[in-house]
Amino acid sequence: MSSFRLLVSIVPHNKAELISDAAVAAGSFGGTVAMGRGISANAFVAALGIGDSMKDIVYILTEEQNHSAIYKAIVDVCLKERRGFGMMFCIAADSLMKAGNVTHGSLQGDDCMANDVERDLITVILNKGYADDAMAAARKAGAGGGTVINARGTAREDDAKFFGMHIVPEKEMLCIVVEHEKKDAVLEAIRTLPCLSEPGSGIAFCSGVNEFVLLGKKN
Repeated sequence: MSSFRLLVSIVPHNKAELISDAAVAAGSFGGTVAMGRGISANAFVAALGIGDSMKDIVYILTEEQNHSAIYKAIVDVCLKERRGFGMMFCIAADSLMKAGNVTHGSLQGDDCMANDVERDLITVILNKGYADDAMAAARKAGAGGGTVINARGTAREDDAKFFGMHIVPEKEMLCIVVEHEKKDAVLEAIRTLPCLSEPGSGIAFCSGVNEFVLLGKKN
């Protein structure tokens, strides 16, 4: 049976179509675009607030047989852009639901990806306004930059209410790609933040990624 890969591209705002058009021409059926905010890898620049920039995050699910062609098409189309234009990486996906039908991927294919993991995607979901604090802690532990996506929590029956309506707190989702050997140190630095000391104040989880590449001119 087929196995699947999720390609994630992070590029400047309004450049998502460059990625999706190249992917479709190479055999993709399309993708999903989210908008986020990039945080500079340079602590001084980030502190001045001039390193932030709007980003498009493009998610494209590919089948094993089309993955290499789609991956190459995205890398090639970005060669015309400036150096450091963006980044792309791949996450294993073992099931696909389409029109109510679920297709399970090959475990062998997923195991092969796991053995090739050199980097990890650390995703931190926390209350709005604290993503920069988490990024600063992660940077001290060896991380580079990150991308912040605005989000919101979902209410439960016992959540506080205002005029009979659930108060759904605004959230920020911070995504950081780090070298595999730095993962534990970065997670520990984030875990000890005061803003995450209260129950329900945030969560973090990791996903192994491979085929990491910087998009744009190579020289």
